Amino acid sequence: MKRYDVIGVMSGTSLDGLDLLRVAFTCENGQWRYVFLRAETLPYPEVWRSRLAGAVNMSGLQLAQLHVDYGHFVGKALRRFAAMPLAGTASGAGSQSLPAAPDFAAVHGHTVFHQPENGLTLQIGDGAAMAAESGLTIVNNFRTTDVALGGQGAPLVPIGDELLFGNYTFCLNLGGIANISYRDAKGAREAFDISVCNMALNYYASRAGLSYDEDGRLARKGTLVPSLLEELEALPYYAQKPPKSLGFENFKDEFLPIVKPYENSSTEDILHTLVEHIARRIGQVCREARDFRPAAPDGGGSAACVDASMLMTGGGALNTYLAERIAAWSGLTLAPVDKTLIAYKEALIFALLGVLRMEGRPNCLKSVTGARHDNIGGAIYLI
Repeated sequence: MKRYDVIGVMSGTSLDGLDLLRVAFTCENGQWRYVFLRAETLPYPEVWRSRLAGAVNMSGLQLAQLHVDYGHFVGKALRRFAAMPLAGTASGAGSQSLPAAPDFAAVHGHTVFHQPENGLTLQIGDGAAMAAESGLTIVNNFRTTDVALGGQGAPLVPIGDELLFGNYTFCLNLGGIANISYRDAKGAREAFDISVCNMALNYYASRAGLSYDEDGRLARKGTLVPSLLEELEALPYYAQKPPKSLGFENFKDEFLPIVKPYENSSTEDILHTLVEHIARRIGQVCREARDFRPAAPDGGGSAACVDASMLMTGGGALNTYLAERIAAWSGLTLAPVDKTLIAYKEALIFALLGVLRMEGRPNCLKSVTGARHDNIGGAIYLI
């Protein structure tokens, strides 16, 4: 039985902080299992939030310096985190059976630019600096191979959905961007970005002096701004067919210009309308996907819809008002999920992507990204 002890590291576009997850993987007869060993979110100090938020406007030299500095920042965080006691055990065994240090760390990096149509995606965080600071082998830079092969380089999580959560009809992640994965009518894994999510909600929650709208309380108090909703629903991105993906550029250049003329409306009304828009987009995707899902084995075409289930994770899953509206528009009952999985699913799956990279197995699916073939993404830095 294969066994790995890995740290997965994720930095999302919403700039909430650095998610660090230590996890034990086992694989037996092709079945992957995991046990959480320790999880922590390191909030970004204001200086780092400011530097990362301003990265898109930096000169080449400034961005190169940020790339190195951020690598050292992540490496120091890894060194501290790797030395901390474990909160769990793997496969029922005592923690003494685990190595003193993890096998390696798999790091997503922080996305600054994502323009696959131009053959470009950039996740900063120098892997050499991370390795030097942490003393660990580092796997990072997961997206560029897929983009070089003509793919979107995103989403990368779906192969983890397939290997770890294949029993769910839909896997929905509500991070800075909302993305989804599911099996299509031919049984292939389909996935794409649906819309901006926390990137927009947090931006407007900040008008009320909040880093985020806890439980969607402000949004729940608001009322719909129909003309704003109509304009958002008409964004050209929604008419595109997958594979497709979104980045901060889409939020800044396409989404925000629609909302800004309505900023004389209350924060509650804007957030209410944004939640309704996000939920409608997700609901439509789920309804359309269920329409073309294959019939049940007994020939009853409706059984697949009746049994449909959704695994919803990411910070937005804790927004109870958003979750209610997604359930209403999708017609699905949302599966109960423990809070560790909600918060750290992306870090979990990037840890798995690192394992697949180390094994020389594909960790990026052409059915998802549109690349010429499945591929093995990730650069390895040894120390």
